[in-house]
Amino acid sequence: MRRLFLILILISVFGILSAQDFKEKIDSIIKTEFMQENEPGGAFLVAKNGKVLYKKSFGKANLELDVDMTINHVFQIGSMTKQFTAVAILMLEKQGKLNVNDPISKFIPNYPSGHKITIKHLLTHTSGIQDFTKMKSISDIAQKQMTPEMMVNFFKDEPVNFEAGEKFEYNNSGYIVLGYIIELVSGITYEDFIHKNIFQKIGMNNSYYASDRKVIKSRAYGYHQKVDGFVNKTWINFSVPFSSGSLMSTLEDLLKWQNALNHNQVLDSLSLNQAFKSYKLNNGEVSSYGFGWHINEINGIPTREHGGSIFGFKSMAVYIPSKDIYIVGLSNCDCHSPTELVREIAIITLEITKQ
Repeated sequence: MRRLFLILILISVFGILSAQDFKEKIDSIIKTEFMQENEPGGAFLVAKNGKVLYKKSFGKANLELDVDMTINHVFQIGSMTKQFTAVAILMLEKQGKLNVNDPISKFIPNYPSGHKITIKHLLTHTSGIQDFTKMKSISDIAQKQMTPEMMVNFFKDEPVNFEAGEKFEYNNSGYIVLGYIIELVSGITYEDFIHKNIFQKIGMNNSYYASDRKVIKSRAYGYHQKVDGFVNKTWINFSVPFSSGSLMSTLEDLLKWQNALNHNQVLDSLSLNQAFKSYKLNNGEVSSYGFGWHINEINGIPTREHGGSIFGFKSMAVYIPSKDIYIVGLSNCDCHSPTELVREIAIITLEITKQ
């Protein structure tokens, strides 16, 4: 009995040491980018089997008020918004209100060549539509209140870059069109659809459609870095990025999102799995993008990934389905990218969980 008791103590101590070593390794990775306590910072989370292994914040949430970042601060997540838009489309397909193979002309009759471009092309960034963020005239509308129809009209008459399905080219405009279709089909605003069918349903109580006017508790403010120091982020109207990049969230809420996806709380697996596979181009080549997620790998292990970048903020999340590992990093300065850090943390997490 004494020998058994000693063995149990040793196992317990080894576990504590391993956990501590794991956290120290992650700290050392993050501090290569988030070193200064008095600069804008970020927050990171690692979870396995839906349970948190690591959660920590760095730097400042607000420089003017000297507010330290916490694990509960709310960040703009930029293009991570696209996975919510994609799932919303699949929800409407499940309800029989659309099909991902429908041409967009079914919903927007006057869209040029809309009979050739399907919802699936929009979801997979293979539509060839001009990306509005690369248009020189974007500065003319960046601070204006735009309706979804106005946004679509802003870029729809631009020449296409290629015929639908010919190649993958990351495209924010496609996800604007998807948001507009969500509104046309559901009869409510994109903001209300996401809030009612996702945020409210799974308890993402600190997630929002972004606004610089609303009072949002625990908001992290965004910054740019210039030669002579940090400045407040450039102001834009969030009706412009709309369904391609206008959501805000927290570490905890994003873990709720991932867990809800895993347990089919927002959509059944048959519908949802459409988002997690690669799609073929017209020439038979396979793209590395599903619906709202990059389909990638780390050390040969399949992953689902997506990052985001919007004025003053960057985000990144990696999910490893075979190990049920989720890593997310959020930054309140577009000078600090969590992308490679999150991927490095994923490698460490894979190694430590083998032991």
